[in-house]
Amino acid sequence: MQPLSNSKPGKKKMNPEIKRQKNQERLEKERVRQRKTMRNLIIGTIAVIAVVVLLIVLIPNNKDTAGTNGKAPTTFDYAQLPVKGKAEAPVKIVEFGDFKCPICKQYNEQIIPQIEKDYINTGTAALYFSNFPFIAEDSKTAALAVESVHQQKSEAFWPYLDAVYANQKDENTEWATTDYLVELAEKANLGIDTAKLREDIEKETYAKQVQAQYDKGEALQIPGTPSIFINGVPYTGDLGDYNALKQAIEQAKTAAGSEG
Repeated sequence: MQPLSNSKPGKKKMNPEIKRQKNQERLEKERVRQRKTMRNLIIGTIAVIAVVVLLIVLIPNNKDTAGTNGKAPTTFDYAQLPVKGKAEAPVKIVEFGDFKCPICKQYNEQIIPQIEKDYINTGTAALYFSNFPFIAEDSKTAALAVESVHQQKSEAFWPYLDAVYANQKDENTEWATTDYLVELAEKANLGIDTAKLREDIEKETYAKQVQAQYDKGEALQIPGTPSIFINGVPYTGDLGDYNALKQAIEQAKTAAGSEG
């Protein structure tokens, strides 16, 4: 599996032009970082394994082996976010994503199905999604669209999310237009009012909700998209390594059980 990295945001800018310039700089830096990451993964695999073995031997009581970075849990208004699975599940996984982010698409297609099979379908975990549209202006257009679908019919949110990711185009082109997003909803047969979807996008009906989600990501200083929180704790491991992610979920499950 190709390693997953995240696209990197920066501080929120009030001036739209400055924000666009900063986001462009972030994207360019991220492309350079991803190329270096791929090279370094190949060169450093043996060294990483050696370090991990050494840590296991010398620091057996270290509880941060799952990539949670030792940070204190943060709180989310879970009731306001779309959820896949049972809301009462002991493990709550929040993903910050941008629909123009190719790594988010890869994560959604490769990792989420495994999480769903092993943890969501068993009632162990619930998956939540929070918009973090930073790549381009049409990132926000896509976020407004999925938020409209969520507000209209919550059970239609995830099929629509899958449809948008499945039909994602190059991040450097403006493809997430109102017409395209409405067309995807119509083809997905979501059982929603697509005329209202169009109106919601054009009038930015749910801009406040999308902005609140973006602001939450900014406040948490997330390193990019996708960014994952497990029971409020940021996951800092390799998103392409499902075994490592499973370890973090298992740790959260154990901790939730001991607290209960």
